[in-house]
Amino acid sequence: MASGNEGEARPRKRAAADPAEPRASAKARRPRGDEPRAGSGRRIPAPQAMRHAAGQLAELLGRTPESVSALKPTEDGWQADVEVLELERIPDTTSVLASYRVSLDAHGDLVAYERIHRYTRGQIDRRT
Repeated sequence: MASGNEGEARPRKRAAADPAEPRASAKARRPRGDEPRAGSGRRIPAPQAMRHAAGQLAELLGRTPESVSALKPTEDGWQADVEVLELERIPDTTSVLASYRVSLDAHGDLVAYERIHRYTRGQIDRRT
């Protein structure tokens, strides 16, 4: 009889898991642990904000970001500057990159972006 009870328990577990699968959404595609606790009102941690900024910008532009060069908290979430290769040239020092300013809400969703600067890879910032 013990084997009969085990057989009944397994289908119940599978049935409970099946309804959750069709509910996948854009937010559900985030890696686990990337969302703030429900109702906490807290923003996601900085490392996750960096990944979200680069990943979502890549999705919009169709180009892979080179790096996140700046990240700062805002009242509504995060603001990040993301460096993207826009035009690859030979030699590599003449390739054209751009800095994009990305705004994320507290959950890490991109709400705005803009290109703020274009430059060649070999260009050095001049500080005054």
